Amino acid sequence: MSDPTLGKVKSTIKTQGAEYSLWQMIVYFLKLGTVGFGGPVALTGYMYRDLVEKRGWISEEDYKDGLALSQLAPGPLAAQLAIYLGYVHYRLLGATLVAIAFVIPSFIMVVALGWAYVKFGGLTWMQAVFYAVGASVIGIVAFSAYKLTTKTIGKDWLLWLIFLVAGTVTVVTETENILLFLGSGILYWLVKAPPKGLWKRTKLSILEPFSFTLLLGAAIPANTGVLWNIFTFFSKAGAFVFGSGLAIVPFLYGGTVKEYGWLNAQQFLDAVAVAMITPGPVVITTGFIGYLVAGFSGATVAALATFLPCYLLTIIPAPFFKKYGKLPGINAFVNGVTAAATGAISGAVIVLGKRSIIDIPTALLALITLGILWKSKKVSEPIIILVAAIIGLIVYPMMQ
Repeated sequence: MSDPTLGKVKSTIKTQGAEYSLWQMIVYFLKLGTVGFGGPVALTGYMYRDLVEKRGWISEEDYKDGLALSQLAPGPLAAQLAIYLGYVHYRLLGATLVAIAFVIPSFIMVVALGWAYVKFGGLTWMQAVFYAVGASVIGIVAFSAYKLTTKTIGKDWLLWLIFLVAGTVTVVTETENILLFLGSGILYWLVKAPPKGLWKRTKLSILEPFSFTLLLGAAIPANTGVLWNIFTFFSKAGAFVFGSGLAIVPFLYGGTVKEYGWLNAQQFLDAVAVAMITPGPVVITTGFIGYLVAGFSGATVAALATFLPCYLLTIIPAPFFKKYGKLPGINAFVNGVTAAATGAISGAVIVLGKRSIIDIPTALLALITLGILWKSKKVSEPIIILVAAIIGLIVYPMMQ
């Protein structure tokens, strides 16, 4: 028998203008965090498909604002977009509960894997699983990038030019450059909606995330305690790394392997593999690393420290996007940034593909995954990932 009190609560946590309850949004992101494979590109694509196209909970404009803000502010892309979408209709409470719902499933998984890793001396089977899953993920990511591109770029030649430049730069440099995003927004703004006093009005709001980042970095003192070192290091990782979740990997390697010596190179590679084969945001690998360094306490501190900056750097400028996002100048700026962000995401498919597609079987897996998603809407990504993992366990030993 259902609890009438709970039903009453669920029905009342609904705000004006929203076609869904906060409870429904929490359940959605809890599910996405549990079964959402493919990294930031795929996750942002799922959010668009489910919340904009299928359910109509989030408008196209709000989604584009969130994607632009997520690219402008430092931190993991998918988590920031989730936080912003939670904020759209339910403000601070929505952003907070969505953030928790999105992150907690994958955190539990990486902690469990960390326990198994420590207890049983490594994840030797993971190479076989990641061999196939990594290739299949490329197919998922490529399809998500295609859908995102066709929906956000349109037929505007300047947006396509920005898209191509951003994609090319991402492929060549293998990084996502925040100055490129800002420059693209300013260029499209100047061409499509030349400013008439708008700059003075919005300058502070645009720069707000970056000024906060600098203040955060200056406010973190040095300390020799292990947990405090974990907190300070991962806070900086979350506050100063721009772009997709995988952009944090070089920063983590320099700190955890080179600077602190917490992990050796093989342990770090295993940590990245864990991030790729578990659902949810890729940067949850920080929880796995934290567990290897200091057990459950280390995992909790590392995950909290990584996601806290991205949470703050999303909700602080969010009111600006809600208030001024419909003005012609701001709308043009957001469109330019979105085009650059979409180009960078598409370029990241090539960058990741070069690392994951290493022979004929992995190339076939990526192409088959892409073909299945292209032709059928009934096959879910978790099923594809599961089948790929089984194939990896069979095929990988043959390729050695």
